Amino acid sequence: MYATRLAAIPLFASIAPEERELVGELVDPLQVSAGDEVATQDAFGYSFFVIEEGTAEVRVDDQIVGQLGPGDFFGEIALLCTGRRTAAVVATSPMKLFSLFDRDFREIEAQVPGLARELRRVAGERLAAARA
Repeated sequence: MYATRLAAIPLFASIAPEERELVGELVDPLQVSAGDEVATQDAFGYSFFVIEEGTAEVRVDDQIVGQLGPGDFFGEIALLCTGRRTAAVVATSPMKLFSLFDRDFREIEAQVPGLARELRRVAGERLAAARA
């Protein structure tokens, strides 16, 4: 359903078209307003997000530690590693996101192993950076 739009996002651009079709069937589009908190630090994380349009700040203990924009993603650490959000993500502009709920994320892990490996790699790097 959303495979064509996903093709423009670097995370999904390199996977096979049939894999992108699968992902496109599982993602849910989401729109948020500037100022909305999309992820709350220390809350249990049940969704993974990919930014199609807009910008956001990453905050740890109310300190801005990063900026996100189109093509960036977040939420993988809670789903893959910790169960809880390691940071808050707050929209700094209106945003269009793709969201994957935990069970759909698990389906993609099983069906698109290359994508799963990339997400695990990024989650590991982000956790290591947070601990440094």
